Amino acid sequence: MEKQKLVLVGNGMAGVHCIEEIIKLAPDQFEITIFGSEPHVNYNRILLSSVLQGRESIHEIILNEREWYAEHQIQLFTGETVKKIDKEKHVVKTDQNREISYDHIILATGSVPLLLPISGADKKGVFTFRTIEDCKRIMEASKRCNKAIVIGGGVLGLEAARGLLNLGMDVHVVHNGSFLMERQLDQTASKMLQKVLEEQGMKFLFEKETNEIVGKSGVEGVRFKDGTEIESELVVMAVGVRPNVQLARESGIATNRGILVNNFLETSELKIYSLGECAEHCGIVYGLVKPLFEQGKVLAKRICGQPTNGYVGSILSTQLKISDVKVFSVGNFSETESSKSINLYVGPGGDYKRLVFQDEKLIGAVLYGDIKDQERLLEMVVNQELVPEGDEWTLFQSRKEKENPIVSMPCNQIICNCNGVTKREIINTVQKNGLTDVNQIKKYTKASGSCGGCKPLVADLLSYIQSDAFDEPEERESSMCDCTLLAEEEVVREMQVQDLSSLQGVMDELKWKNKQGCTTCRPAIHYYLTMINPEYVYKHKDLFDPLGMHMILQVNNFTCNCEKQSSLDLAGDLEKRFEFLLTPSKVKITISACIHNGPDTIKNDLVVIQMERGWEIYVSDLYEQSSGGLLCIAETNQIAIEMISVFIQYYRESANFMEQIGKWLEQVGLIHVREVIYDDELRQQLLERLDEEVLIRKKLLEKSY
Repeated sequence: MEKQKLVLVGNGMAGVHCIEEIIKLAPDQFEITIFGSEPHVNYNRILLSSVLQGRESIHEIILNEREWYAEHQIQLFTGETVKKIDKEKHVVKTDQNREISYDHIILATGSVPLLLPISGADKKGVFTFRTIEDCKRIMEASKRCNKAIVIGGGVLGLEAARGLLNLGMDVHVVHNGSFLMERQLDQTASKMLQKVLEEQGMKFLFEKETNEIVGKSGVEGVRFKDGTEIESELVVMAVGVRPNVQLARESGIATNRGILVNNFLETSELKIYSLGECAEHCGIVYGLVKPLFEQGKVLAKRICGQPTNGYVGSILSTQLKISDVKVFSVGNFSETESSKSINLYVGPGGDYKRLVFQDEKLIGAVLYGDIKDQERLLEMVVNQELVPEGDEWTLFQSRKEKENPIVSMPCNQIICNCNGVTKREIINTVQKNGLTDVNQIKKYTKASGSCGGCKPLVADLLSYIQSDAFDEPEERESSMCDCTLLAEEEVVREMQVQDLSSLQGVMDELKWKNKQGCTTCRPAIHYYLTMINPEYVYKHKDLFDPLGMHMILQVNNFTCNCEKQSSLDLAGDLEKRFEFLLTPSKVKITISACIHNGPDTIKNDLVVIQMERGWEIYVSDLYEQSSGGLLCIAETNQIAIEMISVFIQYYRESANFMEQIGKWLEQVGLIHVREVIYDDELRQQLLERLDEEVLIRKKLLEKSY
């Protein structure tokens, strides 16, 4: 089959990460061309501040050497900018008069640094801090300059200022706000941070608006709107960035602040996609690496034609990359009328923690000093875990000094949020490859290779693995069965990619070691063939246990005098709706007319209970733990049927054969499932696919009789 032509405009972290995901999913599907305006291979822009501070070299922040591009037969053009997209001819044109045709094009043009529109901004000695070239020029200028001003008291400005201090310069940070990092910290944490940075030699000017940069040919100082001035020989502007949308806008692609994209990162034009700092999703432009990587995974599946639930947005967290300063924040940490905050403050120079709650859930946090709980709190915010009234203070309880938090951390907990690397994955990789340092772990797993915030945690985990106290065995990903080396997900993917339609065809094409299969793989393959092609089951009816792969409904109405008819009606409607559907494993649904039915109510996969406000729908495995098992609330029978239908269809599409709902939820997470069923677009798509399949199966069944 002829390869499709895929062009990536932008050789940065977001775009190339998406290409890496595409190569994993479909290594032979595309002929890939990448254009990068900078004269470099793909590098970690986030760690430029570490280069300026002397903690990393430029070579150490390279993510993909030229050998990687060659290995994957990627045509790379560096130092070359795409200037035009001809949508009619499906051709891109560059500033070097090169024309390349495409079937798909990804716009990952990133962002450009903001320059204040003031007099003198073009003088020699004024720098932005965005690229390797910027970093090199600042380092070179520092050799002949003594005084520097950084305009901007955000994360980038402070990291740049720390680098200039390390280069031996006298540094002032100018900020138009009243305290540092006001988007990432509350005032208390900010003032604590300011005190430490002042002790390191940094100086600050607050509530200052720059009017002009003075000097003859080069920078001699900065004048503010209040009439005051300060001397300087070097100015770094770190006042923010704006999405680079020029190419998209000039090509007739819809833009606002960024390039407008839907949940599948599709732009207004067919076969043209966008992600990263140039893309605007639901009114938000993301500049942190974790959201950009999440977008890349979704887009890779979309382009490769594989099922995806789409991108639903990200919860942001921040960690400052300055030596001897530990600061972390996540979510919404500003208190409102509907939220409450609890603060723990251990005096000047000590630790500070602020936790913000709403509806018994942690929605935001700020940590200063002691940030070892950052991963736990981030996970709680993302998963919307319940914290019962009165238990909030337990989150402040410190671990014992001798207790290593990495030991008690669950193996499935994510260590590196940017790249989604778990504790178990790092353990397996270290054991399998005999790794002995953090840089090796970064090379193999990418953990700590993006923002670098998890590097101390990775180092702690490595020390634990190398210690006598370590007793967690390697856990390898298992294959579907002994007949193949492929995992179940890989088998399904190959069945779809190669359009395999028979049991023997699957075993032949995927090189089964046992050509007859076994009692594990044969029924699984039959099931997946049926899910891909509904007609398959009616050609092989003898292979399926009708009670083993369907739904069983139970109505509990035995213990009180509450009205029962509505629960009977709902059960009847659900039974009709799911009559012709197969599921990965048997699904049991309990419907109760009220809460009075006692412990028997919570024994099945889904529990539907009638309350005054309508139907409360629970995942039974979680029901006893707290209302954390609540899937949703439906005001009417119709809404209940719709929500249950979406839940079941999503389970059918994403669970493995014979994977029960409880096990499936352990993998995907209840919070993620809630996000899916409450997303209007995703919910409608799932319902349409379910309705279409029910209709097909019903017609096929009628024909078979």
